[in-house]
Amino acid sequence: MIEPLDLATAMQQLGFDDDTELEVVIGGTQIYEIEGTGTKWAPVKGTRKYDKDAFIIIRKPREVVSSIPQDEFKPHHQ
Repeated sequence: MIEPLDLATAMQQLGFDDDTELEVVIGGTQIYEIEGTGTKWAPVKGTRKYDKDAFIIIRKPREVVSSIPQDEFKPHHQ
């Protein structure tokens, strides 16, 4: 069995400094996009629901770069 680490020890082992900027994100969630009445079965639009298998991500923030479309699309197969 792997021994659990505290956050400071894990960050040190990964090479993070004390001044490293980090971002905490929660994954495994849903945001309702349909207008509802505020009940369990029809929550208000924008309500966030956390799934039973939700998880926490700790990462270095980075710029998101969109993909660039090809000038000419030439598939290798027909």
